[in-house]
Amino acid sequence: MYQHILVPLAFDEHDRDPAGPLAAARALSGPDTRVTLMHVMEEAPPFALSYMPPGYQDELCEAIEALLDKHAAGFPRGDGVLIEGNAGRSIVEWAEENDVDCIVIASHRAGFRGILMGSTAVQVVRHAPCSVHLMRGQDHLASTPAAD
Repeated sequence: MYQHILVPLAFDEHDRDPAGPLAAARALSGPDTRVTLMHVMEEAPPFALSYMPPGYQDELCEAIEALLDKHAAGFPRGDGVLIEGNAGRSIVEWAEENDVDCIVIASHRAGFRGILMGSTAVQVVRHAPCSVHLMRGQDHLASTPAAD
């Protein structure tokens, strides 16, 4: 069993469902395993912030922290962490600084953007200081009802 599992969650993408990564973390953890659920907020460009209503950023952070805490409550030693920065780099750095021995991360659907820029999951897999459990394909995506 792992001692400390990190589960980065992307609440800002409409097609992400955390059920798959959370189930994988449960399967990989024991009663004494520390499980940290993390969301990394990318810094918004200054010009974009001027279009947001006052207090928007604070409300957004509070909502994300509440979601993290809600999901973390499902683990005996669960925590929620909200940090700012570049997602891939921040996840790897946080894992290094906090003795994480496994990262459970979902990959997104393959696309042209991922080929050119590299996805967060690819950055984590390449640079993580520990084991990485990658959730691929439809395993982590929310299902949508079939069209009639």
